[in-house]
Amino acid sequence: MDNIEERFLGEKKLMDNVFASLIKKSEDKQAVEFFDMSFNYYKDAQFFYEKGDFVRAYEGIVISWSYIDAGLKVGFFGLPNDLLPYFTLE
Repeated sequence: MDNIEERFLGEKKLMDNVFASLIKKSEDKQAVEFFDMSFNYYKDAQFFYEKGDFVRAYEGIVISWSYIDAGLKVGFFGLPNDLLPYFTLE
């Protein structure tokens, strides 16, 4: 992948899989906030992509990814083993 649009599409495909497989382990306030922030950035990324703003789309998907990564680290979320290598759990 050599341009920002292609990078966005690759990251979005992975995030589609993450959201389809995500296990919410907690419903406390912070866990819900982490999920909501991640999903809102994910939706914002799609909005910016549809507007042709590929830089903001990529930024949004990366921020969404970061919230999931942090939520995994503190135990708010779980994912199938095949998706875990994409995150910084160790």
